[in-house]
Amino acid sequence: MTIDLASSPDSSLKPEAQNVSALKQVFQTIDADSCPASYNFHMHTVYSDGRSQPEELIKQAIAIGLKGLAITDHHSTKGYDRAQIWLDNWKLNHSDNNILGPRIWTGAEINAELLNNEVHILGYSFDPQHLSLKPYLRGKSTEGTYSYSAARVIEAIHEAGGLAVLAHPSRYRSTADKLIPEAARFDIDGVETYYAYGNPNPWKPSPKQTALVKELAETYGLFGTCGTDSHGLSILVRI
Repeated sequence: MTIDLASSPDSSLKPEAQNVSALKQVFQTIDADSCPASYNFHMHTVYSDGRSQPEELIKQAIAIGLKGLAITDHHSTKGYDRAQIWLDNWKLNHSDNNILGPRIWTGAEINAELLNNEVHILGYSFDPQHLSLKPYLRGKSTEGTYSYSAARVIEAIHEAGGLAVLAHPSRYRSTADKLIPEAARFDIDGVETYYAYGNPNPWKPSPKQTALVKELAETYGLFGTCGTDSHGLSILVRI
């Protein structure tokens, strides 16, 4: 049996992909060893600036044994749509064995302004058809002071039922100790605590930045997430 996008218009709106409670439970367990072998919440496909086809990304996730993931293309959920359909079909064809396959949540990476920096906000487990996210899922950054502000992006993700996370908080012109408190003021849900800033191979979170971001996340009661931010053909490294 094969699921087809054209004949199944709601197939990309999987309830499990929008289960915020389940995602929160996972985020509470994330530590320095979670990524990239168990979870990966920051990956790109050919539908933004990545090189991987969504189907190939999911095949890798299964081979690695990932428990959960999100595809976070810039301003797009098209990669997620294709990956979800492929994974649904794979599960139908493997229902008789003990391999469950990874859990996938909706995701996107959205540009926004925070303290005069262009930052990236990761949205997770949202309804991709929600009107509040329509301006942000058109394949490019929004324009205008209001829609481009971090406050509005976070609010829009929440209105669509999702969680908002500040991506790689130590990669911007302003430092993490300034950006994270400001993002927390706008009710952001989490920060990408475990991130490999020097693009090492094998992937490993940067110790100095991780320690600072982890402390700030705990101070402001935020989730700490992880992701390889993969853009190449392997989801185990950034490039």
